[in-house]
Amino acid sequence: MTRPIISIKNVTKRYPGVVAVNDVSFDILPNEFFALLGPSGCGKTTLLRMIAGLETSGTGDIIVDGQDMEGVPANKRPVNMVFQSYAVFPHMTVRDNVAYGLKVTGVAAAEILPRVEEALEMVQMGAMADRKPDQLSGGQRQRVALARALVKRPKVLLLDEPLSALDAKLREHMQLELARLQQVIGITFIIVTHDQDEALSMADRIAVMEKGGVRQIAGPEELYEKPHSRFVADFIGKINLIDATVSGASKTGVTCQAKGLGRVVVPHEGTASGSVSLAVRPEKLVLSDTAPASGSDFSAKGVIRDVAYYGDVSNVFVACADGLELAVNVQNDRAAAGLLENGREVHVSWHPSDTLILQE
Repeated sequence: MTRPIISIKNVTKRYPGVVAVNDVSFDILPNEFFALLGPSGCGKTTLLRMIAGLETSGTGDIIVDGQDMEGVPANKRPVNMVFQSYAVFPHMTVRDNVAYGLKVTGVAAAEILPRVEEALEMVQMGAMADRKPDQLSGGQRQRVALARALVKRPKVLLLDEPLSALDAKLREHMQLELARLQQVIGITFIIVTHDQDEALSMADRIAVMEKGGVRQIAGPEELYEKPHSRFVADFIGKINLIDATVSGASKTGVTCQAKGLGRVVVPHEGTASGSVSLAVRPEKLVLSDTAPASGSDFSAKGVIRDVAYYGDVSNVFVACADGLELAVNVQNDRAAAGLLENGREVHVSWHPSDTLILQE
């Protein structure tokens, strides 16, 4: 088996009155793009700063490239960090910004320029080496910050919300650039983000954090299609969560009494009991003005309450019986024309196999 580049073992970090990181353990592999994802205050940035050595250690072990980081100062660790604010020096040229870290650590003068040119080419900023930061766009300043981190040839690059200051279109572009850069360079990237789309589009694996703990670690597709909990399901993408109570089980699935649906049998591996949530993604649902022909589909009749238009798709919110509300993604094509009107009676249906049972 490949030795992890980073091992987090039972790490806990406490501040007065709060546990920021709570008994977290996982491994990160060499050359992996790994994301720490979660809402504000979940502990993801604290954990990243502990790896970097910028936060004093709590309890547990942080192992980087086989070496215990206990007592190792930040400037001696085989990692480098790119901050949310970029922190480029405004009075220096791009070239001097990138060279700065090598100069202060005593790298030989003859070695500095080739390494700086190499780092700038990696991020496609070689043509702008003589510019000052105020002559650059936000995305270009971000590239300078990346080059300055990469020029020191770390084994792990740590990224703390690196794209949050960019506008939506540039942020999407830089997501693709970061993913491309990580593949070209071939070192481990660890990114902290609260943006689920950012994590899904870039990371090989994602650790979803809540209240200092890790709720689930998996690849983007598995997190989206097979979340283990209500929190992960609700945090990763949009999802309908339907309250239900388990009334029995058989070889064909779990029988539930579900809000707005009545008695349904949900395909399910494993056991389930008591109160549960039935989870189904909005794109799995079908909106129609007639009842579904298939008697095996789950269905609910309701009234369109609201329509949010997003160009190629609309998010349609349907109020059904028993207080059930369902969100449906509908493609804006001819089939949908005239159907998406507030107050219109519609049927929402989906296949039972697209339904998950979540207990926690």
